[in-house]
Amino acid sequence: MHFIYSKWDDRFNQSGKSPFETLWDLFQELLTISGGDVSQALRWLNQIDQEYKITDQFEDGYGLGDFIDEMKERGYLRFDEEQSIMVPTSKTDRSIRQKSLKEIFTQLKKGGEGHHKTNYSGKGLERQPETRPWKSGDDTSHIDSTGTMMNMLKHSSLDQFQLREDDLQVYDTDHYTSVSTVLLIDVSHSMILYGEDRITPAKKVAMALSELIMNNFAKDSLDIVAFGNEAWDIEVKDLPYLKVGPYHTNTLQGLQKARHILQRKKFSNKQIFMITDGKPSCMIENGRLYKNSFGLDRKIVNKVLDEAVVCRREQIDITTFMIARDPYLQNFVRELTEANKGRAYYSSLNKLGGYIFEDYIRNRRKRVQ
Repeated sequence: MHFIYSKWDDRFNQSGKSPFETLWDLFQELLTISGGDVSQALRWLNQIDQEYKITDQFEDGYGLGDFIDEMKERGYLRFDEEQSIMVPTSKTDRSIRQKSLKEIFTQLKKGGEGHHKTNYSGKGLERQPETRPWKSGDDTSHIDSTGTMMNMLKHSSLDQFQLREDDLQVYDTDHYTSVSTVLLIDVSHSMILYGEDRITPAKKVAMALSELIMNNFAKDSLDIVAFGNEAWDIEVKDLPYLKVGPYHTNTLQGLQKARHILQRKKFSNKQIFMITDGKPSCMIENGRLYKNSFGLDRKIVNKVLDEAVVCRREQIDITTFMIARDPYLQNFVRELTEANKGRAYYSSLNKLGGYIFEDYIRNRRKRVQ
């Protein structure tokens, strides 16, 4: 595990935060990196405190022991008798997701938030400035009273006002559509190789996106799938503690599992977001793992491209977020994008969340249910 340290700035505790809030922000970050290992996160917190004298800045002698006691009192930690260790609670899971959401939104440009506005007009939540003649079935709350009155005056007199059906003008509205999304997260070993932690930003994006959807887009759905040698579902509550394993990269099974999930959804708008840093290096063949970590194995790549085409036929868009700069790997992403007619972003880790959220929120769709 690698940390980047910088000189302590005593302005850190002049933000109006209490000692608990200051340590809680740091502890949540460490808990996410440790994959939910409370003991490890506390050891790291203690090391950082010894190095940078964080608790020395607090009044009334507030120390790490007080912080641990307060986490227990507030319901963030509980003792697991079966494992005989302290573990995070569901309250902690929710807090980490909310923290991730807040971090991601600081990356977005002002005005980037919104519902999934399409290029179509229909029943929606926001009026367009343009109006049109009323037709049967239109919502009467969207009647343009000024335009309607002007139409009526064209054929009325001071003695008699005659309102006819064809006088009625209504505002068009932006149409909002529900979206079903599967977020694929690469947990192969390369996600922590070369001294760079790539899995933590990926987990943060997944946590933030899930929190956004659960709170703001109740009609949308988000499923999360991790893929290494195989692909498996991840529950939202387990996201902060997802760990990288000694895995190869079974992109094929990840895409297949995502497609099968979306097949069960009744939404007309379906998409796959895939976060990866490497090439597909394995697949299941005749019940056994076929793998090749050297170069781009065309046998594996062609199977992945075939799956991308199947997704396209089923009107499932694939958006790939490549968090590696290797031109060799980017060539594969271009092939995948072309096969699916989807999109690709070559993103740095610190901009990953912004890219994903902007793409999700903007969601310029051409299909309306």
